[in-house]
Amino acid sequence: MRPLAVIGNVNVDLIVGPVAPWPKAGTETVVDHDELRVGGQAGNTGLAWQALGIDFEIAANVGDDQFGRWLCEAFGDRADKWSVRPESTTLSVGMTHPDGERTFFTTRGHLPRFSLADVFSVLGGKRLAGGYALLCGSFLTDDLTRDYEAFFDWANGHGIAVALDTGWPLEGWTPANCKAARAWLARCDLALFNEVETVTLAGLPDPVEAARQIQSSMKKGATVVVKRGPEGAIAIGPGGALVRATAPDVKVIDTIGAGDVFNAAFLAALAQDRTLTASLNAATQVASRAISTLPRNYGGPMQFEESMHERA
Repeated sequence: MRPLAVIGNVNVDLIVGPVAPWPKAGTETVVDHDELRVGGQAGNTGLAWQALGIDFEIAANVGDDQFGRWLCEAFGDRADKWSVRPESTTLSVGMTHPDGERTFFTTRGHLPRFSLADVFSVLGGKRLAGGYALLCGSFLTDDLTRDYEAFFDWANGHGIAVALDTGWPLEGWTPANCKAARAWLARCDLALFNEVETVTLAGLPDPVEAARQIQSSMKKGATVVVKRGPEGAIAIGPGGALVRATAPDVKVIDTIGAGDVFNAAFLAALAQDRTLTASLNAATQVASRAISTLPRNYGGPMQFEESMHERA
């Protein structure tokens, strides 16, 4: 199996809900469900890999508080070299709604101070050579984002394929944020975006044409994946072929981190040299299971192995 790593945001998620209708100011609302869990794009990806029995590395930082120590404990030895910042640990409070959507309130906390030096204190170029590195949380990790070009140079020098999932910008997809994302994608081997992000970045309404447009400005041989929720996913492979995966019909309980779980399963399959079709199917199956179970269930290593053979 090729080496795998994720670089980006690990923070605390407090999930409560469902909430409907939106509460009025000054009132109190009782909800049926609450869960305190590891969150952030990198955190969600790492949790999924752990559950699937995948070996990986994770580069992140934490705040100097009880939450920071708790996050480190969740990843054991993999967090031994994480930088501890004097800021408080970033916290996201997510409120779920009956239709499966959610609303987040997030503190900036420690994430903006995650740096390239923090990445290099954890990851080794020789260890990751020939593997995949998922770069995520781009609009939250200010210090690292400023050094993305140096990171891309490092990855390219070691033959590491970079996958990018920026996450949703706090200010939305402004022209400046779109321009930045397109510049980063030009240095990447894989794009892992949802449908809204894909059509916004390309400026085209059709997700297939938008994916082709994005691929045309990426590295030679790049792959673009478009996550479409209940519609499944599509991908444009290195040869320009269109691949589709349908999502199973499930009762949605919690969609938080669904895209990150998809990313984890997709890259884990690719790292085992599975076909693009098999990888897309596996990612769709694992993500669908995760969003429809409480407590969240990703399926174990055996189920993951089976998912890579389905319709491959």
